[in-house]
Amino acid sequence: MKAAVLRAEGLGLRTRRGWVFRDLDLAVQPGELVTLTGPAGGGRTSALLALGGRFRTTHGSLTSGRTAFGLVPGVNEPEPPLTVAEHVGERLRLLGLTRPWHRSHPLVVGESGDLVRDLAPLDRHRLMIKLALLEDPDVLLVDDIDVGLTPAETQTLLSDFAATGRAVVAVRRGGSALGVER
Repeated sequence: MKAAVLRAEGLGLRTRRGWVFRDLDLAVQPGELVTLTGPAGGGRTSALLALGGRFRTTHGSLTSGRTAFGLVPGVNEPEPPLTVAEHVGERLRLLGLTRPWHRSHPLVVGESGDLVRDLAPLDRHRLMIKLALLEDPDVLLVDDIDVGLTPAETQTLLSDFAATGRAVVAVRRGGSALGVER
């Protein structure tokens, strides 16, 4: 068995108002899909951001390889007035890469000239996955994989994750407390 590319042991965040999330234990292997589930306000997004190093924790430990975020509403979203190609070009420049735009990529999103504001929710997810993959992460982190999508579109998104060959931690609604599903 390969070493985990992301490991959380007893991870949690406690504020003066109480626990945001707690006792998160997780070991994610290369190529594995893991979902964090829980009710609205249950700490799912905060836990996801903590796993990616963008949210401080007060308890436990975290070890991970390179992480990159797909769509995280309110935190990591594409700019509506820009085109798909402008987003990809900007990300390549920010990363110092000169790779050309490849239309043959398995996660191609609409046409390169499409404005983000005109993309369907599934295609917005796909664009953000494409941008995250340009960073060559070990782990892809994605929020709300079932919000605004039909069940069939959610299944398509799960297939897209598998096609990346990366470890994926995704957040979806469900359950009465923060939980982990494989």
